[in-house]
Amino acid sequence: MREKQNNWQRIEAVIMWANMSTNYFARYIGLPRGENLYQIKRGNNGISLDVAERVVAKFPQVDKLWLLTGEGTMFSDDRLRGVQIPFYRHDPEEGMPDLHLLESECGLVLPMVGDCDCAMCYTGRAMGDVIPPGTIVLLQAVDPEAIIPGGEYVIVTRKIVTLRIVRTIEGEEKLRLVAGDREQYDDIIVFNSDIKAVYKVKGKLILNN
Repeated sequence: MREKQNNWQRIEAVIMWANMSTNYFARYIGLPRGENLYQIKRGNNGISLDVAERVVAKFPQVDKLWLLTGEGTMFSDDRLRGVQIPFYRHDPEEGMPDLHLLESECGLVLPMVGDCDCAMCYTGRAMGDVIPPGTIVLLQAVDPEAIIPGGEYVIVTRKIVTLRIVRTIEGEEKLRLVAGDREQYDDIIVFNSDIKAVYKVKGKLILNN
């Protein structure tokens, strides 16, 4: 049985669903400073009734009882929830091969993104400013034949799993995987026959905490 989320995990789930930074979220719900939330994160404070009411006033979809106690579900009305994208606190280059064994931490609701299979936190540096470390990438499984050259994909092969810009090699059954930071990272060449799975980057959430 999955353990009940602690105080900060519940606050964090709402922040991520709202697609805000912690400081912006604090200001948005009317707290004088983000420190109020960081005290919850450190475990020094629980979620007060005042904080819960401020959150629910701005986000009426969120269930106040769940926010205060962890009982029930995050949303007071499942019809308002929309399609959830499972979020895994794993780097796609490390967690993707074992995705079927992982348990999602929460669900993200981002209607403007469209269908996605999962969301993960990219911690690598090879993509440079294109996808900075700490970016949450929204991924959709696609057929290797559907790769669009120049797009960003997680490529799972027999030997490596990597997030790169994908380019084709004319006349050859190979792909060139290009880093965002080409000064520091070399291209990777993979055979099409070695590809086990492909995930298209459908969206990126860059959080300024």
